[in-house]
Amino acid sequence: MRVEPTGERLAANVVHFTRLLRRAGLRVGPGDTLDAQRAVAAVDILSREQFYWALHAVLVRRHTDHALFDEAFRLFWRDPMGMHSAMALLLPQVKAPINRTMSRRLSEAWRPPAPPATPPSAPEQPPQIDTFLAYSADEILRTRDFDEMSADELARARALVRRLELDVRPLVTRRTRPAVRGEIDRARTIRAALRGGGDLVTLRHRARVERPPVIVALCDISGSMGRYSEMLLRFLHALLAEHGRGHVFLFATRLSNVTRTLRHRDVDAALARCGKEVSDWASGTRLGPCLHDFNRTWSRRVLAQGAVVLLVTDGLDREDTTGLAAEVARLRRSCRRLIWLNPLLRYAGFEPRAAGVRALLPNVDEHRPVHDLDSLAALGRALSARHGAPPRSRS
Repeated sequence: MRVEPTGERLAANVVHFTRLLRRAGLRVGPGDTLDAQRAVAAVDILSREQFYWALHAVLVRRHTDHALFDEAFRLFWRDPMGMHSAMALLLPQVKAPINRTMSRRLSEAWRPPAPPATPPSAPEQPPQIDTFLAYSADEILRTRDFDEMSADELARARALVRRLELDVRPLVTRRTRPAVRGEIDRARTIRAALRGGGDLVTLRHRARVERPPVIVALCDISGSMGRYSEMLLRFLHALLAEHGRGHVFLFATRLSNVTRTLRHRDVDAALARCGKEVSDWASGTRLGPCLHDFNRTWSRRVLAQGAVVLLVTDGLDREDTTGLAAEVARLRRSCRRLIWLNPLLRYAGFEPRAAGVRALLPNVDEHRPVHDLDSLAALGRALSARHGAPPRSRS
């Protein structure tokens, strides 16, 4: 029987470890695997600290990945025999730990879903054509109301939300930058000519600087919003992760800023923290006072430089709506674009009968549904459209 060299076994375990990290969400590839093998070869593998930091140096690029790497290292390269830790590194295979608490992402990465069992063969039936089966399960799910989904459908819907394409249309600013083509930059051209003694030189060009707009979301978490709030928060989590520049506020009876909480890499952990930090989930709605609080405290801080505001609410206010129209009008004047996302638009016979709805409707730029996956995809396309209307006058 041929005995495999220990160095090859260690290299194989490094490959398994990097694959585990990649399944858990870290951005590592084959090149990183080779770098990791070279790194552990350059240190003393009998020193657990040197081995840890050698892998950490080549596999962790973002601060947010440190905790996941640390947990994965502790579980994969566990040390059950004290001084004999080097022997654990040389095992050709590493079994999953038992009775240890691990994050959901790491647990799913460690135990990939098993292939479905092959159903018993059934007697052959004559072929039948069912037009309903012409659509995949995901296509059917895209038009199903969030409030009518089963637990399994909600799980699939959450996965689809994470895969939505969110490319927000950049804003063209007044600032310019040097460019190969575009408008002639007379000032730079003249300065270059003067440096050359007044002789003719190559024309210099400039182009407008583009930057992504700030996305600000005000999300209603009252009892009437139900599952719509959760799916919108998952959409906003993906938007913040992809877009970067944005702020998220939750409101029911009071306003709460959860921007930092939603920047957590794991969406489930982020929503769990939101549930602990915000105390007015599934309560009544005080839309007017909450918008007044936002306009007074946060408007000047977060609505600068052409922000786009997403107001997520059904417009059902339990209090007097006398000042609501004035607060929404002020919010509209403070931003570049105000989009009202209303789950009540899922009803074909929707009419603006509630006082809150009547106060909001004349003061928004767009009124969109937000009750299924198709409506979220349409919102993503609207934010990325290149043919958007020019900014409104604030007069």
